[in-house]
Amino acid sequence: MRTATASYLAAAAFGAFWGTWGSAVPAIRDQAGLDDAGLGTALLFISAGALPAMLLAGRALDRWGLRCNALFTAALGVTGLVVALTAHSLAGLCAALTLVGVASGAADVGMNSTGGRAERESDRPVITRSGAVFSCAVVVSSLGTGGAFALGAPIWAPFSAVLVISIVAGAAINRTLSDERPPNSATAARVTAIAPLILVGVLGAIAFASENAHQSWGAVFLQDVLDTGPGVSAFAPAAFAAVVATTRFAVSTLNPAHARTVLILGALVAATGATVLARAPNVPAALAGLVLAAAGTAALFPTLLSIVSRNVAESARGRATSIVTVVAYTGFLLGPVYVGLWSSAAGLRGAMIAVAALGVALAALTLPLLALSRYRVTLRPDERAAKTKTNERAAQARTDEPAAQTRTNERAARTDTPPG
Repeated sequence: MRTATASYLAAAAFGAFWGTWGSAVPAIRDQAGLDDAGLGTALLFISAGALPAMLLAGRALDRWGLRCNALFTAALGVTGLVVALTAHSLAGLCAALTLVGVASGAADVGMNSTGGRAERESDRPVITRSGAVFSCAVVVSSLGTGGAFALGAPIWAPFSAVLVISIVAGAAINRTLSDERPPNSATAARVTAIAPLILVGVLGAIAFASENAHQSWGAVFLQDVLDTGPGVSAFAPAAFAAVVATTRFAVSTLNPAHARTVLILGALVAATGATVLARAPNVPAALAGLVLAAAGTAALFPTLLSIVSRNVAESARGRATSIVTVVAYTGFLLGPVYVGLWSSAAGLRGAMIAVAALGVALAALTLPLLALSRYRVTLRPDERAAKTKTNERAAQARTDEPAAQTRTNERAARTDTPPG
């Protein structure tokens, strides 16, 4: 439970940052004096920092343990304030966003590695619940930041709040994992095959492409296709994040044995949502499509990470998580671009049909790629029994430690007592 708590704390801080960031983007763009093209260029530097940081963070976690996540979480809050204070030009914003990418990539891998460890120990869907905590934090922080700006708060104010949240969360993670020992890589590490991780990462890339396509273009669709105002279109990302959080909490109650069903059904629901959105004649129908798309995509990547967490050695968990995340992250980056290209060729309605095709492709590829990876969805009964015995021995050892220490102290006291 302590490891799961650390994962939830990291997810809350991670969501607080990105919710604040999403609401602050227009103000930061104006502060830096950029147009949309300049902002798009600057945003690429987040990815430039994140991708290598993910790989390095995985190695750091395998070498020094999950407590590294405390540093990653606190660093993310620091970089947010750096952006708010230094982004007064294109160069300044690019440099600051590179740091954001580094901290965000490391925090992402740290959060999911911690959740993977907790899931392997408890046999509960911790990663999915962490994703739900992240989505809830995004909704709360984005609304809070919007309210702060409406009251005339400076850009640095909400990021200062995020810094406090990140430092508190980092300190709590460090304390929660104070007894955590890093894996003994010198004796316990074994080579983790990269090919299966890439196969799962490809599925994650398709899932992320669909998810971020809706997140990035949902509000634009309402404004450009259905002629809504900015106030109405703002409901799109908020509704999407709220449904994602609700769905993740709901899916986390399912038995892990249903992972394949969750993936296939989720992909088909996402495709249905994109189709409904593409054909929506009015705002309520469009929002219904976005809700379906959010429900479909919500549990896809967390479920894939859960499968990986059950099939990798503990001493290579960080590296395995980082490889899957890096491959999947390419879909997150290319999803909005994919919509943009289709939109220029067939309009936004046609682009949404293309997004629906991603869901169909994911549903069709899930079983073949998982079969090629040879990853098991759940542990075999003998492995589950062995893990249960290991956990029981560890719990008994923790229970016996105080008694053993007491006996040692009593013997020492008798030895040190002078003869009467």
